[in-house]
Order: sequence, then C-alpha cells, then structure tokens
Amino acid sequence: MFTGIITDIGTVRSAEQRGDLRLTIGCGYDMDSVDLGASIACSGACLTVVDKGDDWFAVDLSAETVSKTAKGLWDEGAKLNLERALKVGDELGGHIVTGHVDGVGEVTKVVEDGDSMRVTIAAPAALSPYFAAKGSITLDGVSLTVNEVEGANFSVNIIPHTADHTTFAGMTAGRQLNIEIDILARYLKRMMDSRM
Repeated sequence: MFTGIITDIGTVRSAEQRGDLRLTIGCGYDMDSVDLGASIACSGACLTVVDKGDDWFAVDLSAETVSKTAKGLWDEGAKLNLERALKVGDELGGHIVTGHVDGVGEVTKVVEDGDSMRVTIAAPAALSPYFAAKGSITLDGVSLTVNEVEGANFSVNIIPHTADHTTFAGMTAGRQLNIEIDILARYLKRMMDSRM
C-alpha cells in the first residue's frame, strides 16, 4: 500500500527486453534500507525490487503491465514518480493507494490557474462512474483531488510544490497518465452493482 505522496523522482537507466522487461532505475533512496522483494510504486505501478545497487534498483515488468500503462513511461531516460511502500505508523498524507493501474488517461488541456495548473484528463469511459468532484484520484502515482467531472473527463489542480517534486512540471496536452481510482469508490461501485 502507498499514499500517493512522491518521495523521489527516478530515471530509467536501462530497459532490456528479456522474457519480461527489465528496468534499471536510478534513484536517491538509501538502497541499504530497501530489501530485495520490496515494493516501490513507479509512476503509479507497484513493482518488485529484483536487484539493487548503491543508487539504483531493478524491476521486471510483465507484458500485461506494459500494455496497461502509459506509453513511453518505461523507455530509457524516462522520469518516474517513486514512492516506497507504506509502513505501519507512517503518516497517511495522501489517500490509500494500491499501485494497481486501472486505466490510462490523456491530458487534453493545461491552463494556468493562479500559481497552479488546472489539468483536464480524458479517461476511459468505463472508469467514469468512479470519478467524483472532491474525491481522490491517483495520476502517475500522485494523490490528487478531483475538481470537476464531465462524463469521462475530469480536472485536477496541480500546485507548484507538487509540480516541483514530481514529473508534472511542464505538463502538456497529449501526455498519457496512469490512473488509479479511489479504492473506496471501487468497492462502493461493486456493492451497488451486486444489489441490482
């Protein structure tokens, strides 16, 4: 489990297609404190550390993971929002995030809104029942609050601090983002569907 509060920005140093896709990701974490088998959310996808060094870790991505996540995210040189798994007793600063990507959205508009950016995202229609104004959403691993919802489109505000400490600085239309819906919305929808 994660909180959607990004603690580092990693860089894909290498991407090697084996049976699965092996990524080596450079990071600023103290890797002595990261065990093999640990989970690290990489731009919203929960991945398992399979190797590590002083300033890097490696993960394997199945074809399923690659096919269900944003294009270009796993290319050499790509920047990734990183978050280590939540420990019991840690502050829950965002919301409960599982690291399971539910779909890929596309940024359709970015507008200055004070010092912030108001970003509009077009999401897969199947996810629209899970979006609610003032509800939580995770984009590329970042916990955000939904401003408005119109069909399968929704908007969020990205404050300067968030832009500066994630991969969201310089956000432009056309960018793809991994979307994880709020876990509470997921279970409420399931409960409602089962009553019908």
